[in-house]
Amino acid sequence: MTINGLIVDNFAGGGGASTGIEMGLGCSIDIAINHDDEAVAMHTANHPGAEHLCQSVWRADPRDVTKGRPVSLAWFSPDCKHFSKAKGGKPVEKHIRDLAWVVVHWAKLVRPAVIMLENVEEFKDWGPLTSTEDGKLIPCPLRKGFTFRRWCGELKKLGYKIEYRELRACDYGAPTIRKRLFLIARCDGKPIVWPAPTHGPGLIPYRTAADCIDWSIPCPSIFERKRPLAEATLRRIAKGIFRYVIDAPKPFIVQYHSAKREGDHRTASVDDHDIKTAQAIRETMA
Repeated sequence: MTINGLIVDNFAGGGGASTGIEMGLGCSIDIAINHDDEAVAMHTANHPGAEHLCQSVWRADPRDVTKGRPVSLAWFSPDCKHFSKAKGGKPVEKHIRDLAWVVVHWAKLVRPAVIMLENVEEFKDWGPLTSTEDGKLIPCPLRKGFTFRRWCGELKKLGYKIEYRELRACDYGAPTIRKRLFLIARCDGKPIVWPAPTHGPGLIPYRTAADCIDWSIPCPSIFERKRPLAEATLRRIAKGIFRYVIDAPKPFIVQYHSAKREGDHRTASVDDHDIKTAQAIRETMA
């Protein structure tokens, strides 16, 4: 992608997306927008060269923000909690679900050459809300995806070509298996190109969370907290124990070492453990 205009990070947060943009394009972002002063302070620390606007994305007029300069890339990561299945059946708020309309707002006023959006996979189900008998707002099950299709249609009417895919960051070197929806819209006449996976079977081995943890730092047990764990957390722990230990064909165990030694492993197959135990017994009895 040729960069001959501004790079703008809306919903900038602490700066993770901005760092990814810099890694991918080899140049820094120009403008970061977020309504939270603490997030802006963190983003400023991570990206001191950017212009920071601490205000709602709706209050930041794209024409004032860009001052007539062209926009090469506008990135958007609108609040996802009212789309995510992790929210369960909790009520939703219309003004949060409608944040993504700011993308169309930018497209109409300053026409970025490329627009990119990242959200949870359920963003494709974005639709109108309906009221329950007790007055709570929930997504209308009969009109699932209606608003998303309308939103895409508005961008297409403005001359944008749109593609979207569900991608897993682990396929590109990040230690997480969570899927996210990535949408790209272009109006510069150039093709939309998606990256090929770099990690996985036959490629570079997946990274794990263990690769990112400093195991030398003492860590108290989650079961020794003063405040009890939430019921949902306990259910997830129990589910993991059943999946990887009790019901697993080849359960895993965690080894404890009083001192870290070269070649120590934190987890091991029960089969491997049994083999090592048998070898130790044979050596002892020899």
